[in-house]
Amino acid sequence: MRLIPAIDLRDGRCVRLLHGDFDAETRYDASPLDLASAYRAMGADWLHVVDLDAARDGVAGNRKVIEQIARRGDLKLQVGGGLRSTAAVERMLSCGAARVVVGSAAISDPDTVLEWLLRLGSERVTLAFDVRIDEDGTPRVATHGWQRQSAVSLWSALQRFESGALKHVLCTDVARDGALGGPNLNLYGEAMRRYPHIEWQASGGVRDAADLEALAQLGVGAAISGKALLEKRMSREELQPFLPNA
Repeated sequence: MRLIPAIDLRDGRCVRLLHGDFDAETRYDASPLDLASAYRAMGADWLHVVDLDAARDGVAGNRKVIEQIARRGDLKLQVGGGLRSTAAVERMLSCGAARVVVGSAAISDPDTVLEWLLRLGSERVTLAFDVRIDEDGTPRVATHGWQRQSAVSLWSALQRFESGALKHVLCTDVARDGALGGPNLNLYGEAMRRYPHIEWQASGGVRDAADLEALAQLGVGAAISGKALLEKRMSREELQPFLPNA
């Protein structure tokens, strides 16, 4: 399993949200470029970047920062946030992203997103589903930067992309995001059972190396970590098994 460090950008700065709440923001002093350098030195080969301004408002206010990180050329960028049109996807790829992360559009316009997968290839598109678990234990998809809750389950959303073109899916349990409470192992275990051919990326709740090991045991392809890495809750030695270049 690969560890992919995450940088969330708001107004050009590194931040973390608690449970996806824009009013529960923690800002960090490290610049995005310095943080990217630190993660590369640690052994990461991919970096997950989210433009929170674009995710909420559709305004790509952090594109310049993303371009600066991409120009370095030492990390492959997986970038999401507000990519809801063909033009936005193509702009992000032209900015240097190796892979775009598509969330809300996969719910609102699945036919167009399937066309992107077929045209761009499965390695260049990750579908992202941010979910909240309902009273029955069903993961329901939230959209537009977690601001809109849909009735669509994760499983029914994925049924629309069963053509074989889909390879990478990022799933975030919003209730765990930024809370350092541990990942939702039941969610990812069920995801692996239902869709074993997908390279699942688990996001939300990672707090230590034991969580990474638990996710690896489930067979997920990657774990996304933001806050735990920013707050240095894991040593370099503990991270080495999950970083290809460590």
